Amino acid sequence: MVDADQQQLGRVLDLVADVLGPDAVGAYLFGSAVLGGLRPESDLDVLVVSRRPTTRHQKQRLVDRLLVLSGQPRRLELTIVADEALDFQYGDWWRREFESGNVEPWSGTAAAADLTVLIAMALNAGRPLLGPEPAEVLRPVSRRDLVSAMVEGIEPMLSELDVDTRNVVLTLARIWTTLGTGEFRSKDAAADWVLERIPEEHRAVLERARAIYLGEELERWDDLRSRVRPHVEHVVGEIEGVVNRPMWHPGESLGS
Repeated sequence: MVDADQQQLGRVLDLVADVLGPDAVGAYLFGSAVLGGLRPESDLDVLVVSRRPTTRHQKQRLVDRLLVLSGQPRRLELTIVADEALDFQYGDWWRREFESGNVEPWSGTAAAADLTVLIAMALNAGRPLLGPEPAEVLRPVSRRDLVSAMVEGIEPMLSELDVDTRNVVLTLARIWTTLGTGEFRSKDAAADWVLERIPEEHRAVLERARAIYLGEELERWDDLRSRVRPHVEHVVGEIEGVVNRPMWHPGESLGS
């Protein structure tokens, strides 16, 4: 991580400490920052464990500050877990909702599924920024729960395909890679794994998404738009095929 990333991360931790105080049990950096390194389009992903749920006032303080901090220089994703449930989550995909005064734009089963995946990633390779190792404060995630959460998250994600093409394509690659290998990998490493396993006619879409993520190309899809959905349908079919071919023992959990 470069100095600017470290400084931004320090501001996030200062904010967590200011708002949660002694209720902050642990904070963990996960995602690209610990899975091969940050890329030009990588977010800073932080998972925080709190002793108790935040109040609406605390959520508003977090939102007000994160709206300023995110994008300076990187987009931020901050998730707070309390009582083993999602208590708060900031992501720039909800910026419009936050700016309109909604401090809890997440909902139901989709939020729960997303949290399961984030906790699994933190348990797998989360770096403590505050508090003990993640396995000491987070309950293990079973393979069954992880598979279910990843699969449940696909349909809602596909509804964003036209407006968030790069992220959807790369996230599907990561899902297939994780379910196929039992490992979490960076988005570009997951793309490399998938590119070795898909037919030539489906490679261009993923190659473009990977190049944009790495800062090698500008974000554009007009020339590949007709090929995006066939690529996605192929990858989703591969994911469905691998779900019934377990790579881990059924009783194995992340964080156990």
